[in-house]
Order: sequence, then C-alpha cells, then structure tokens
Amino acid sequence: MRETWVVGAASNRYGKMTETAREAATRVALEAIRDAGLEPKQIGHTFVANCFGLAEHQAHVGPLINNGLGIPEVPSVTLESACSSSSAALHEAFVHVAGGFADAALVVGAERLGHLDTLAATSYFAIAADYAFETKNGATFPGLYATLASAYRDVYKTTPEMLGSIAIKNHANAARNPHAHFQKEISMETYLASPLIASPLRLYDCCPFSDGAAALVVAAKEAMPRPTNEPLVVRASARAGAVTDMQDRPDLLGLPSTRAAAAAAFRQARMTPKEIDFLEVHDCFTIAEVLALEDLGFFPKGTAAKESADGVTARDGRLPVNPSGGLKAKGHPVSATGAGQVVEVFEQVNGRAPGREVPRSGTALTHNVGATGGSCSVHIFSRR
Repeated sequence: MRETWVVGAASNRYGKMTETAREAATRVALEAIRDAGLEPKQIGHTFVANCFGLAEHQAHVGPLINNGLGIPEVPSVTLESACSSSSAALHEAFVHVAGGFADAALVVGAERLGHLDTLAATSYFAIAADYAFETKNGATFPGLYATLASAYRDVYKTTPEMLGSIAIKNHANAARNPHAHFQKEISMETYLASPLIASPLRLYDCCPFSDGAAALVVAAKEAMPRPTNEPLVVRASARAGAVTDMQDRPDLLGLPSTRAAAAAAFRQARMTPKEIDFLEVHDCFTIAEVLALEDLGFFPKGTAAKESADGVTARDGRLPVNPSGGLKAKGHPVSATGAGQVVEVFEQVNGRAPGREVPRSGTALTHNVGATGGSCSVHIFSRR
C-alpha cells in the first residue's frame, strides 16, 4: 500500500447552524481542499457522511456537494455508520488512496438537527439503536449509556465526582477551542447540581445535540511532493463491529468493537498504547470516555475513572484525552464527529491549537463509535 497522508482539514463551529448540512459541507470541503494546497479538480473521489439528511428532506447529498465544488463528474458515495459515519468515510478514503484508486480523496461529514425540537431530534438519534428491540421499548441513548454506567459503577465503585472530573476537563478544553459548541468551563459544584437525566448520568455527563461540518483531504505521499502543511501519516485505519443489542452481550463493562478495532489498529501501526502522545475518543457520555480508555488498552479495567480524576488525562497530564473538548463539550454533530476528531489532531500537529496545545503531538489516536458500539473506527496518526 502507498503511504497515505491527511494533508488538509477544516471545520465550522459546532452548535446550531442556519445553513443546511449540504451548504456547510460544501463550504468546509472547499476550505479543506484549499488548506491542502489543492484545487477541487484534483480530488479523485469524495466520501460523504450524513446520517440524518432526511431531517432536511435530502438524501444522496454527495453529488450535490460535488456540484457545489465544481466537480460533478467525480464519483461520490454517502455513508451511514451512525455516529462513526465520517470515520468510516475516512477509512474508505484511506483504502482508495493507499490502494492506488485515487491520488487524493475528500472526506466530509455534516449534520443538522438543530432546527428540530428535542423530541424529534432524540427520535432521530434513537433509530441508530435497534429500533425493534430497544427504541420501541423506550431505550434512548441516555438510558442505554446509563445502563453501561450503572453496570460499571456497581463493579468498580466509581463516584459521581470521578465522572464529573471528565466533564470538567472536557469543558475546560472546549473553552479554548473556537470550533466548540460549549466554550465555557464548569465546576464540580455545577456538575453535581445538574439534574439527573438517566441515573446515574447527569446533564453534564451528556453531550449536546450539535449541528456541524468537518472535512479532510487524504492524499498519497507521492502525489504531494511539497505539502503546504505538516501532514498526518495514517499509520492505521481499522474498523470493527459487535453485537448491537445490550441484552445479547456477555457483559456491559466495555465495548467489544472498540477492543477489536484497537487491536487491529495497533497491529497495523506496529505500535503499542505506550507510544501514543494524545487521544481523541468518543465521549458521547462521560462513561463512554472511561470505557474507551480501558478498551483501547491505555488503562487496566476499572481504573480509568480514577486516573481521570487524578489529572492523568488532562491537557497537561501524562496522557491528554480530548484536547478539543470531545463530544461532551466540543459537540456531537453525528456525521461530522469522526472527521472533526482528526481536524483536532491536524490542528495540534500544525500549531493551530493556541491555548489548548498538548505537550507532545508526535503520535495520536482517534476513536469513534457508532451507537452503543455496533460499529467502531480507530485511526492512528504520526508526524512524518
């Protein structure tokens, strides 16, 4: 396979968009292409992530984005893998470029649900679970992740303050991120005073509904003799699946798809967790960050929550986690989330993260989950 790089990246600010997902995607896609020092005509394939386009009465959005970029003849595909859609799109772009099917490919994810009321938006999110066995029986994602949090708490005796430390850390990081939905810090008092959403998860344990768009340009090393940015070398691109329904899982103390994707990624990269400088992980709820850190192999089972409370995962800690603010505070625009994680890595490596820089940025890992782990993508990046 050819050595494959991420050479350009762009994102809007997550929150509530006035423009459509199609418009936002086209705009950030053009920004990413220009950031790479390329022109749209040099893109050989586009991979678009847009789970809930029907909320705007629009499917098949890939060709429309290409039309807006002035490259209607370029092939495109629109992917859906729940919250891991744009990391799945990145995987497909990597395969195409590494395999020689395209010299440069565009990855763009966009979502817009902010124009819907809370019930409607929650209903859209919930169809990413098993509609027949979970959603129809009242199991929305706060309830499903609360089930995971309860199981974990009962075995490992975590405290509310441990989960609260994760929310506080991610809000502090997001306060320094111009792309973030919530650019404000919170205190432990604020966290503990917030209402229960699904016990034991409180309001500040939960990520927001966010609109947003993020884009990446993936290119072969040989096609970029003079890159305009410090590229991210894609050391690994791995995906895995697992049993979707919780009632059919052997235990609720982690996500098997994360463990499988992580193992495959570390094999591809010929690396171990000890060689990773910082992470962007899927923290749709604070318990999800805990499970991710253990399933990825960075902490032994039952220890990640305490390590987080002790400051190990802080931006200036031994293992910085979610310097962007994560889904928890940067926001979770579903189909843009995975690409947005890589935007953060790209900005860290290229010195575009003033005020939230991590001490070391030679290697990074991104972890993006679909629903409660029915799908998962793990990518590993390094400097040249």
